[in-house]
Amino acid sequence: MTQVDTSVNNTINPSPFPSFELLSNEDVPALGVNIAEYRHTQTGASHYHIASDNPENVFLVALRTVPKDSTGVAHILEHTALCGSEKYPVRDPFFMMIRRSLNSFMNAFTSSDWTAYPFASSNRKDFENLLQVYLDAVFFSRLHPLDFAQEGHRLEFKDSADANSDLEFKGVVFNEMKGAMSSVPSQLWHTLCKYLFPSTTYHYNSGGDPEAIPDLSYEQLKSFYKSHYHPSNAIFMTFGDIPAAEHQARFEELALHRFEALATHIAVGDEKRYHAPIKVQESYPLPPSEETDNKTHIVVAWLMGKSTELETQLEAQLLAGVLLDNSASPLLHALETSSLGSAPSPMCGLEDSMREMVFACGIEGSNVGSTDKVETLILDTLSKVAQNGIPKADVDAVLHQLELRQREIGGDGYPYGLQLILTALGSATHRGNPIELLNLDPALNAIRTKTESPEYIKQLAQNLLDNPHRVTLVMSPDQQIQTRIEQAEKARLDAAKEQLTDEQKQQIINQAAALAERQTMEEDESILPKVTLQDVPLDTPALLSDSAHFGSLPYTAYGRGTNGLVYQQLLVSLPELTDHERQLLSIYTLVITELGLGDHSYLQVQARQSQVCGGISAYTTMRGSTDNEQEIQAYLVLSSKALLRNASEQAQLMRDTFEKLRFDEHERLKELIAQLKGRRESAVTGNGHGLAMSAASANMSPVAKVNEELGGLLSIRKVKQLAKEIDNKASLAALADELAVIHKKMLSSNKQLLIIAEEHQLTELKTETGAIWQDFNASPASAFSLPSLRTVNKAFWLANSQVNFCAKAYPTVPSGHPDAPVLTVLAVYLRNGFLHRAIREQGGAYGGGASQDSNIAAFRFYSYRDPRLQETLNDFDESIRWMLDSPVSAQGLEEAILGVVSSIDKPGSPAGEAKQDYHSNIFGRTLVERRQFRQRVLAVSAEDLLRVCEHYFSNVEPSVAIVSNEAKAELLSEWIAQEGLTIQRL
Repeated sequence: MTQVDTSVNNTINPSPFPSFELLSNEDVPALGVNIAEYRHTQTGASHYHIASDNPENVFLVALRTVPKDSTGVAHILEHTALCGSEKYPVRDPFFMMIRRSLNSFMNAFTSSDWTAYPFASSNRKDFENLLQVYLDAVFFSRLHPLDFAQEGHRLEFKDSADANSDLEFKGVVFNEMKGAMSSVPSQLWHTLCKYLFPSTTYHYNSGGDPEAIPDLSYEQLKSFYKSHYHPSNAIFMTFGDIPAAEHQARFEELALHRFEALATHIAVGDEKRYHAPIKVQESYPLPPSEETDNKTHIVVAWLMGKSTELETQLEAQLLAGVLLDNSASPLLHALETSSLGSAPSPMCGLEDSMREMVFACGIEGSNVGSTDKVETLILDTLSKVAQNGIPKADVDAVLHQLELRQREIGGDGYPYGLQLILTALGSATHRGNPIELLNLDPALNAIRTKTESPEYIKQLAQNLLDNPHRVTLVMSPDQQIQTRIEQAEKARLDAAKEQLTDEQKQQIINQAAALAERQTMEEDESILPKVTLQDVPLDTPALLSDSAHFGSLPYTAYGRGTNGLVYQQLLVSLPELTDHERQLLSIYTLVITELGLGDHSYLQVQARQSQVCGGISAYTTMRGSTDNEQEIQAYLVLSSKALLRNASEQAQLMRDTFEKLRFDEHERLKELIAQLKGRRESAVTGNGHGLAMSAASANMSPVAKVNEELGGLLSIRKVKQLAKEIDNKASLAALADELAVIHKKMLSSNKQLLIIAEEHQLTELKTETGAIWQDFNASPASAFSLPSLRTVNKAFWLANSQVNFCAKAYPTVPSGHPDAPVLTVLAVYLRNGFLHRAIREQGGAYGGGASQDSNIAAFRFYSYRDPRLQETLNDFDESIRWMLDSPVSAQGLEEAILGVVSSIDKPGSPAGEAKQDYHSNIFGRTLVERRQFRQRVLAVSAEDLLRVCEHYFSNVEPSVAIVSNEAKAELLSEWIAQEGLTIQRL
């Protein structure tokens, strides 16, 4: 099959606005875009524009930020800059604009060496509104001292008006980083960088170390802003169908004309190189109740070449790929099968966004005494590659993966344009050539030519072995370190209090009062631009598809602009399962794409997958009925993507994966479960709010119950138990047999196929793949079902976290009920009007809000990385009282409706939108019903909000889930008992 030809829009005009000069201009046929680089002649600001016919326009302005300590100055500045500016002197223009916008993305990021402010919108008026606010926030920020106190850190008495009470640290970033640094992978990475980079900015934690954050002064923040937030240090990046000159005219008018060039040159310098490898040991906190055996992480990492040198970067990516791409890759295979640990380290891979790249590999679930053996295992594996090379087919497979990743049009997480911008940003930050990173075809072709020589990969591996800038990091568990950290913080606060004069005590009290007053102050939001309901598109557009059969297998095909990729999904109606089998579904979906097929081992299959497609995955998807959440519909989904030229092989691989799966590779099964255990445990602090909401609503419906069993806190506990149980061969064999039984039921269940590809290629594609899918179906099996479930659930989950995650859940209605859209709007109204202020601004949590989940018919409150617990649960209740006791704001209602509609209308990738449409239809969410839901959202009234709030929340006992730590549980033991919360351990 021929590869699709992607042409570039010939109407693109790269001519700049007069205050800018064009430096370079290049078509990228593989992406169907034109990329131009410009320079602002007066200040030297860079502008990169990716011209596309995509109406979702993206803007980003980035500043090179190079901190010289771990106080989090760049991170705190990122937060504080968004808290009011010269033109918009209100307390919180960023979050206010989220409510007054139809954006598809709004955020700000702090990386290790840059800070960026991106947004995206498909509405031109909205784009202009956001551009005005963002440019003013970045270049003319107020940096109010109370905003620094709120977002960064401050001292406050526990009883804010009582100078005799204990002092404590407060601040959004302070608590955010306490949560972030509760994650063991985060601690691993920052500790590794501390030693890999002894002299440059990467030595420090740019997000901020909670122990160092209180050292940052307001004056230091302002000084950092003055030196770093200047157009001479700025990189503007845009994507979409708005011409570059039009962007530049606005940049000039709104900001740039007020600046002269700044002489200061901000950049990351060259790192000092070690002349010999070093070995270091540090510790991470582990709760006293957990065993310390087999909990050590051992990582070996090298500092490699500069990321701005494209050939060097591609060679590093190629080497990382041949070593770690899949389980058949030599280094990953060695780490997975080693008895020295339980699984490969989460650090395995190449980090190429910093000025100098890092290659890391290692193992988790080990012991300190195995350090030398792990190091030897890694170095010996590299030596074998340096001596023997890699089969040419495996090298070609890695190049295939690089090509596939370059061609894929994303947009289902971040907007596609933002993905391209972020790909280029690192190189732009280091004054490289980011256009090269987006137009990879010439460089990839050059690398392909070099791989024709069998010595090429050998030499790359030898170069790594010969590199003396190597760090072996051993991170072992310490059950007392968290106690010592907390004691040190308390001692610091006690000492600070001892030194306070009466005047200073009063200043702390006055600041707390002033901040509280500022947080509750009603401000004139009318100075901010906004869109209104009149700017909302009238309806949801329809996607065209056709449905037919390949033999007895029904299929649905969508013609979409996929840039030469084919997406195929096989959906299997979930059969009737026992309780035990149902609880094993997450293990089943993990292993079915990771085991051998027929006569081929899993290693051969992994290599085949890499050669044929961009990976193959399996997962379950289930929803309640639109009119009854107690009725469940569920599918197993086998999903893959491939370049068009590989579509037939892709289809055959998917069919073989289902029909030829073998369960006799018991050691492989054990390895996979150990890897899953590690991933699930390390994800708690990153998704604690989601896990808390899942636990709180677990008894709301059958779907909620299964979601908790397969992806919630219960599933983490189940995987940990299972990893222990299969230590003996008999238990492992029994598990394999149970999975085989589940698979046999899947084989006999009904199936259907989804195909997404370029419209003009579909006819040929169906002919080629149809022959493979012929007669691939079965008679309908007994359908998956569960008894009705609607009970209260209250639990306090113990985790390794310095912060809390709180959730409350109330039973409501499914999506087909007229109240579902009202509740969806109510969630946004409560977040905007009460919860954001109470939980984030006043409470110091990183985030908090509410959501209506119509799939399980539950309304859920949540907080994220929260220093408080009982007070937050009280705030959830108080928000309901506030709603019922306060008049509904017409503006607040409109903003809540806009927020919901913006979420509904958010564009995805071409393939992602087709998948979403298809899955909605098979679950009974037809376009007619989706449009009806959207129209009901637009019609929500103040009376509707009050009615549903009264009906669903008044005199109703909620379910509650808290994710916290053992110390907090002990402190609150009496309250936990009074509230009827059960203590649950992971």
